[in-house]
Amino acid sequence: MEKKLALITGATSGIGRETAKILASHHINLVLCGRRKERLDMLKKELEQLVKVDILPFDISKPSEVKSAFLSIKDLVPRIDILINNAGNAHGLSSIDKGDMEDFEKMIDTNIKGLLYVSQEIIPSMVNKKAGHIINIGSIAGKEVYPKGNVYCASKSAVDALGKAMRIDLAEHQIKVSNINPGLVETEFSMVRFKGNQDMAKKTYQGFTPLSPYDIADLIYFIISRPLHVNIADSLILPLAQPCATTVIREIT
Repeated sequence: MEKKLALITGATSGIGRETAKILASHHINLVLCGRRKERLDMLKKELEQLVKVDILPFDISKPSEVKSAFLSIKDLVPRIDILINNAGNAHGLSSIDKGDMEDFEKMIDTNIKGLLYVSQEIIPSMVNKKAGHIINIGSIAGKEVYPKGNVYCASKSAVDALGKAMRIDLAEHQIKVSNINPGLVETEFSMVRFKGNQDMAKKTYQGFTPLSPYDIADLIYFIISRPLHVNIADSLILPLAQPCATTVIREIT
């Protein structure tokens, strides 16, 4: 894996940040993307002693920003071996009739359209060199719909379908495509979903041991480090206490 180059979206926190750390520890060079430049700068400073790190601050939901960002690294794009489509969000938790349309649009713009904007910047180069690996971070919400999850579940179902479609379309070009679908992972996810309500966010993870960002990052490295002929196409990773999307056994710690 040494001398490979990976691009990670949503690298400023949670799964993206931990993935950057694990890949750096295995000598994989990095292009780190996110909206918060100050966090990207801090992560670059932390990791550049191990590997070459480039940062790319932009919002994946805004196509003009995506275009400008990738133009600024046009010489690097053909060298990207691994694309990790990690950036995503959830806004609100309400029934479909009471949901905020702005929240719905944010989830669609980031989770579906943003993934497509970034992928289309990188896939042509992978096709040209007939090599590459795309990791899409989905969710158990893309496998099972749960109450008040509506548009978030729909957006992650789209990620699931897009990953399958990418795998079919790109197989002839020897490009691997893998989907990872986590259950409850303790990150900033719930703080965003509940619009900064710390009490609500904390309750999401109380009474059991959730997955950590490291757990997902560790799985990502495992998947990308398999032999060339092996493609782990789809994985569902859950905390022991969460057997399905709608059930959490909170006595398990």
